[in-house]
Amino acid sequence: EVQLVESGGGLVQAGGSLRLSCAASGFTFDDYAIGWFRQAPGKEREGVSCISLSDGSTYYADSVKGRFTISSDNAKNTVYLQLNSLKPEDTAVYYCWAPGGFWGQGTQVTVSS
Repeated sequence: EVQLVESGGGLVQAGGSLRLSCAASGFTFDDYAIGWFRQAPGKEREGVSCISLSDGSTYYADSVKGRFTISSDNAKNTVYLQLNSLKPEDTAVYYCWAPGGFWGQGTQVTVSS
């Protein structure tokens, strides 16, 4: 059974940083990609970043490019999303995603102005 468990969200002031973690289990980690999405109140879920676990290639949405960094520790089956220079508009529930339509439960990130 595929499981994705996010952690690391919280309340931070604008300009601050957080590191989100996504611990994955139930599949061969190295064969896949893992993505981060977010959903703000009243808005659609949007893609934030993605990493290929086989070759390390990454993707970032324009809105977070230069501020967020995705990385993985394949030995720990964990993907991280480092959030720097946070803005109030980054406030959202952040979800981890794996191919096949698997989602984590989400972790809340709140950025105060």
